Amino acid sequence: MTDFLTQTQLKRLKEHKYSAQGQSILEPQMQKFWRWLVEQIPETWAPNTITSVGLFINIVTTLFLVLFSSDAKTEAPRICYLLCGIGLFLYQSLDAIDGKQARRTGNSTPLGELFDHGCDSVSTVFVTVGLTTAMKMGEEPSYMMFEVLAGLYLFYQAHWQTYVTGTLIFNRFDVTESQFGIIGVYFISAIIGPGFWDTVVPGVGMTLRALAVIGSLIPALFHCKENLKIIFSGGIGKNKSTIANCEEQESDRDTSTIFPVVPIGIVLGLAVMIATKSTSNLFQDHPCLYLISFGMVTAKVTNRLVIAHMTKSEMAMLDSSLVGPAMLFFNQYFNVLVPEYLLLWICCIYCTIDIVWYSRGVCQEICDFLGIYCFNITSKPEKVRPTTRASSKANK
Repeated sequence: MTDFLTQTQLKRLKEHKYSAQGQSILEPQMQKFWRWLVEQIPETWAPNTITSVGLFINIVTTLFLVLFSSDAKTEAPRICYLLCGIGLFLYQSLDAIDGKQARRTGNSTPLGELFDHGCDSVSTVFVTVGLTTAMKMGEEPSYMMFEVLAGLYLFYQAHWQTYVTGTLIFNRFDVTESQFGIIGVYFISAIIGPGFWDTVVPGVGMTLRALAVIGSLIPALFHCKENLKIIFSGGIGKNKSTIANCEEQESDRDTSTIFPVVPIGIVLGLAVMIATKSTSNLFQDHPCLYLISFGMVTAKVTNRLVIAHMTKSEMAMLDSSLVGPAMLFFNQYFNVLVPEYLLLWICCIYCTIDIVWYSRGVCQEICDFLGIYCFNITSKPEKVRPTTRASSKANK
């Protein structure tokens, strides 16, 4: 069996303490609702189960929309947009109370934080794809690619600065505000119709879709600037390196605060390059499938970054998930030996299996090390006595 984490990483993960600062505008108001909501959840429910239910709802409702509008141009039944809005609200609510449930039941563990961030990384993929589909951005593919890749990068960058400083920093306009804005888009498309975003604003000569993209640039650039400012100012490790080289770590090699740009840069670079070089309009004709495929890769890379932060270890530059984009890249290099649409499906399936396999393996190793179950807080695994292990080995 593959070991995803070393014993040293597992020990450091066990010692990890969650650190965050800052509060967004809407969070104080929502806290009242979230505190009420968690009280409605049975205490036998595991926090990770709550997170998983929310993610499942988010994925299913988005895929329902994509099923009817895979090109992000076709108008889907209005119910699809409504379900996506409701699904995102449910995900937001459940995601906000999983930590409260953990503290309420006395089951706070590093696994819970890692599981939460992992689900968020996957959710970001489907939220951005669903948003751009609801606005029919397939009509202007460059807008769609920018919005999705920018969203994925900003999520990665938030954890990049956490890897540097050891603290997750929230801004005044953050995830909660963005999610409510997206829910608003879903409801507008459900009530008025997605054609609303085709409306040209008099005197401006631009569609509401284009103005929405431009409007999203303001908070995006602010977040990007603030995070990069923190990253370039140096980390908490030795010689201002990352958390992987904080004083308690026995390592003489500094880990660069800039290095994490390489993994995400490779993924985003390949996404743009392959779409541009395609001779069959692969991205333009199948934008949702294309972005979900690359989204799974970014989610995997982001998970690796989160684990590097929580285990105070270095992050590898390459990852097995890159095999998917590599298939598309080399297929183009050798003059498209395999139909690109077929290969895109293979890429999507491979990247999805890869992140599921990796996530399951990591969770299982952490559960074994901590002596807990991932989705059950009412019981714990029986500890295997050393004598039993010894006798088992002797019998072999």
